[in-house]
Amino acid sequence: MPTPISTRPPMGWNSWDCYGTTVTEDEVLANARFMAEHLLEYGWDTIVVDIDWSDPTARSHGYNPAAPLCMDDHGRLVPDPERFPSSAGGRGFAPLAGKIHALGLRFGIHTMRGIPRRALTADTPVLGSDVRASDIADPSNTCEWNPDMVGLNHAHRAAQAYYDSTLALYAQWGVDFIKADDMLWPYQAADIEAYARAIERSGRSIELSLSPGRDLSLANLDHLREHSTMWRICDDLWDRWDDVEANFARFARWAPYASEHGWPDGDMLPLGRIGIRAERGEPRQDRFTAPERISLLTLWIIARSPLMIGGDLPTSDPEVIALFRNADVLAVLRDGTGSRELFREGDTVIWGADGSDGVRYAAVFNLAETAREVVLDVRSLAFPPTAAG
Repeated sequence: MPTPISTRPPMGWNSWDCYGTTVTEDEVLANARFMAEHLLEYGWDTIVVDIDWSDPTARSHGYNPAAPLCMDDHGRLVPDPERFPSSAGGRGFAPLAGKIHALGLRFGIHTMRGIPRRALTADTPVLGSDVRASDIADPSNTCEWNPDMVGLNHAHRAAQAYYDSTLALYAQWGVDFIKADDMLWPYQAADIEAYARAIERSGRSIELSLSPGRDLSLANLDHLREHSTMWRICDDLWDRWDDVEANFARFARWAPYASEHGWPDGDMLPLGRIGIRAERGEPRQDRFTAPERISLLTLWIIARSPLMIGGDLPTSDPEVIALFRNADVLAVLRDGTGSRELFREGDTVIWGADGSDGVRYAAVFNLAETAREVVLDVRSLAFPPTAAG
């Protein structure tokens, strides 16, 4: 099964919030170089190419039905060589992954549950079996929001062979992290298990991130821990405070279970320059106020959520980049345990976590629209009466 590589949540950059389905190789490398130069020393180490990297017709603000996705003779998606020139000649993402690894970073990609509709139309043979795509497809179990894929019939033995073949290819490319989508809403237990099994069979250590979560149930905790590294607990998060505030309650439910056994994920950080060619909105520096940015990042850190920056790093405001370089705050993500909501009354919310050698962390949030002065009892912070700040 996939297992976390370290005892702290994954930290990195994802192309979705800024480039949607349209990111190019040059843009990925520009963000990787920025991360290596400015953020790697603070723990940021993963670069993820999000959805539709195989679509030569990719555009902002949505998906393309019947897109001519690039794939090999076995129905496995491969990068669009126009956007990813180094992938030409059957090299896939191996050259790009090699460049990112040379910077001291890890390389990740987005995938979708199932098999491409284009593979089903062509009825491609399934590598490692004697059957074809039509034998293992389940068209009744398709994604509600993306037109690219068809579900798999896991009652057929070769459904596993298809996932095994795709993960063998990703391992060959040097992939370290996979964001597997359309897994959690509705909950696709058979796909999750088959995907985790394929990662194990690939022979490469690959962290598995599951999406999207909506309001994910704790009933699935043991299953998620057994088969994945991290899992989304909400739908897509954008630069709206209402999206952030809704996650306070979700994190209060999930954060106590964040550990090296798996990480509840509050989604990417829509901070910095986003919307360049994205699904939503136009090019912009995020619409949060400075206090809202601090509150967002503080909550994600003290809840020990994975941190994936959504803004284009080279063109984001320096004030935003500075937030990602706060070593004292990031120490809570690395060293904290027992993250939990301690107090909630009106517009005041208090979170706490434990550190090493008796250190305790607290974060106080004001959810009101205006600044307030609040007097707090140290006992509300779970501190002893003699504690010093």
